[in-house]
Amino acid sequence: MELLRQATASMADAGIRRMIIMAGEKTWSSQQVQSLNRQLPGDWLWVGAAPELPLHCATSAMRTLLGREFLHAVFDAREGLDAEALAALAGTLKAGSWLVLLAPDWNYWPMQPDCDSSRWSEQPEAIPTPHFIAHLQHCIRMDSECVLWRQHQPLQIPDFSPRPQWHAANGAPFAEQAAIMDELLNMPAGVAVVTAPRGRGKSALAGMLLQRIAGKGLVTAPGKAATDVLAEHAGDRFNFVAPDALLANADAFQADWLIIDEAAALPAPQLRRLISHFARVLLITTVQGYEGTGRGFVLKFCASLDALTRYTLSTPIRWAANDPLEKLIDAVLLFDEIDITTAPQGTISLQVIERASALQPSPQRQQMYRLLSGAHYRTSPLDWRRMLDAPGQHFIAATSHGETIGATWLVEEGELNEDLSWAVWGGFRRPRGNLVAQSLAAHGGSPLAATLKGLRVSRIAVHPLRQRQQIGQQMIAKVKSHVHFAADYLSVSFGFTNELWRFWESCGFRLVRVGSHREASSGCYTAMALLPLTERGESLTDHEQQRLQRDIRWLQPWIDQSLPVIPYEEAALNSDDWLELAGFAFGHRPMEACLGSLNRLLLSSELPLKALRGRVQQRLSVEALCQQLRISGRKALLIVMRQEVRKALEKLDEQQCIELKNTLLQLQFFH
Repeated sequence: MELLRQATASMADAGIRRMIIMAGEKTWSSQQVQSLNRQLPGDWLWVGAAPELPLHCATSAMRTLLGREFLHAVFDAREGLDAEALAALAGTLKAGSWLVLLAPDWNYWPMQPDCDSSRWSEQPEAIPTPHFIAHLQHCIRMDSECVLWRQHQPLQIPDFSPRPQWHAANGAPFAEQAAIMDELLNMPAGVAVVTAPRGRGKSALAGMLLQRIAGKGLVTAPGKAATDVLAEHAGDRFNFVAPDALLANADAFQADWLIIDEAAALPAPQLRRLISHFARVLLITTVQGYEGTGRGFVLKFCASLDALTRYTLSTPIRWAANDPLEKLIDAVLLFDEIDITTAPQGTISLQVIERASALQPSPQRQQMYRLLSGAHYRTSPLDWRRMLDAPGQHFIAATSHGETIGATWLVEEGELNEDLSWAVWGGFRRPRGNLVAQSLAAHGGSPLAATLKGLRVSRIAVHPLRQRQQIGQQMIAKVKSHVHFAADYLSVSFGFTNELWRFWESCGFRLVRVGSHREASSGCYTAMALLPLTERGESLTDHEQQRLQRDIRWLQPWIDQSLPVIPYEEAALNSDDWLELAGFAFGHRPMEACLGSLNRLLLSSELPLKALRGRVQQRLSVEALCQQLRISGRKALLIVMRQEVRKALEKLDEQQCIELKNTLLQLQFFH
């Protein structure tokens, strides 16, 4: 323990953080944590279930602590390892901190079921994650700055190489910060964004800017706790207003500057509205993958703004350069992104990449993940874990001169039994996973859609310098030839843009569904497309494509973006409409999935149906319609609408209505 105290003191002098891995039985590792807590002063934040220290946080709530700082922490990974929470915790630790990782027995760990897998493996029970744990253990063994303490073995503190004295920030801006601040202080009206990994002084820069601007500044963020560092540097110029309060009465909050901390965590539509009310706006956010939306903020939101000045910070402020903890987390979770400035040219070869028998992931698998991570705004460490250990994953790699310049990631879906697929269609069941397969049943017109087997293109990416060379199309063609009849269709779910749709259409996909609400993260409507591979897949694709063509007349007014769908005009109710309307009336199918059949019902019925006509035909807001009809809220309005559909169906054909009602009632009892 004396050697550990000396190492801790030298870490503080050098401005670095390190990790201790305690691998062994729970009772033993808990005893060691209590001993460390007594002998090393610090905050000692516990992250995990069943906290054993006074200051604690659940892994699922770790995001709420971003922007705060702690000295020493414990991460409990004895039952499962939430990689995003681990990385986020590392980002909150001060210079001189230890991150203590509690692990099971070192040799047994790769074979132990990991409770975190229940979030991403789509399996009913926790599964072992041998490939990720082997990768983690390899990174730990290769890292001379780690301390691995295994039960029944003595604690050995390595003879760490000496490091230069570190000088902590003294309140004055560092060179990078000062250069950006000078430009911001002279910035005309507009929007600026500062992005960087954690610990680079983004929040400190924003606080110092508030101190120096001539006029008034306001600060907003997803949560006030995330602005602690900003507030410390802003002093009495700090003025926080929650985003909802700001939008509810923007005119009451006049200011020369609006600073939005952790901007990537706010929905894009909310960000746009906030920006529109202020002449000068500074957005600051982290782009590392563990926060999920950071990369999307750069790829989607920033690209959508007409005038934007972007800055980045690279020099660590809260700890020294070459920090051991940061280097280890980067190695484990592949946070170092690909070099987009160079790429091998020439012919490519396409390979089907199956899961290797070796536990340690290959360099090619790591290259594929980095490529996919750099191209997709939703990719996070959770995907790295899924890629390594979840069942039903398939990959295609495009390589040139030994380097991976294209990657396609596919996920098996569907093959639900008939009863479950019907229950999903009726809105009575929503089992985990099967994104497109379930949506085809829950929002489409085919109750048995989820019984077919699909392969969903989860991610696809081509190196920026090799794009527009049909490499993406070649990878999809490789999938088709490799799969043969092992799946009924290929599918893809994507945020609809004309450019993206042109790509998927060029690969042979057919549009079958478009959602009626823009996604908060991307600002796009969700679209789904299918590429049939078998006769069953062809039949399903034809049915859903024709349904979209038949419904587009009624769907398009809800979507403020023109869709590439040729309308098929038919106002009469058919058997598909009757089935769907019964699903709405006697089940839990959502209104948005039934817009076409509901409109055709209203054309066929002479009943007043005030709630239905107000919401579906006139597209009145829920609030306005509830007030007009004296209904208590959204849920109550939906109940009234379902009742009105029942009355209309009974009026049109009572016997058919009864038969369909009995069919739907049977679905309620499926378990």
